[in-house]
Amino acid sequence: MTPDMTAFSRNTQLSTRIAAHLLAQIEADGLAAGTRLPTEAAMAREFGVSRAVIREAIAQLRNEGLVETRQGAGAFIVDPTARPIRLDGAQDMDNRAFQHLFQLRAPLEIEAAALAARHRSADDLARITAALARFDHPEDSADSSVAADLDFHRALAQATGNPYFVQFLTAISDRIAHVILAARAETPLDALHAQTRREHGAICDAIMARDSGAARAAMRAHLAGGAQRVGLRLDIFEE
Repeated sequence: MTPDMTAFSRNTQLSTRIAAHLLAQIEADGLAAGTRLPTEAAMAREFGVSRAVIREAIAQLRNEGLVETRQGAGAFIVDPTARPIRLDGAQDMDNRAFQHLFQLRAPLEIEAAALAARHRSADDLARITAALARFDHPEDSADSSVAADLDFHRALAQATGNPYFVQFLTAISDRIAHVILAARAETPLDALHAQTRREHGAICDAIMARDSGAARAAMRAHLAGGAQRVGLRLDIFEE
């Protein structure tokens, strides 16, 4: 799985580019389900990046349901028949596509937050708080915050106890990543991290308290804030 270039430019989103390259290589080579990807160390040498960047690339593929990671064993390709719906063309997203995405996310994730508050287990809460903590202790790559953000929303979807929420959120995770990257172009990274951390924290507190109403309100505020950070207004209709 040798990359087409010796190293990737340091001024771009390395993990996102590497994740896209790995996916293209998996599809081009027709690698079978269960095939183990090269080790982090091997891929870091081939791509000319740190192991932290490789971890974030693998995390993006995992969040899209394309690979699974096994503790102490590495990353493995997932059977295509077991993968959730995968959408095309995220690289072409514009403001109109962002607006459409937020219109989909609002009913999906607001209700997911409420269900998570009602049904979450101790294990679910541990996953949510672990993703939240990654904003407090980022790794040596700014890319880690993208994976932490996606992990937070995926953990929340898992806490609903409804696998359809996980499947639909997985299907749009690469688009959510594009929104995060677009927000970075408009907001200083430290300020963006602080805003996201506060919003995620409010959602987590409501889920921890099993307060479905507060969880809905906190997720609504988070999505409205996310839309505002890319120059959009999110219209959420309530009875």
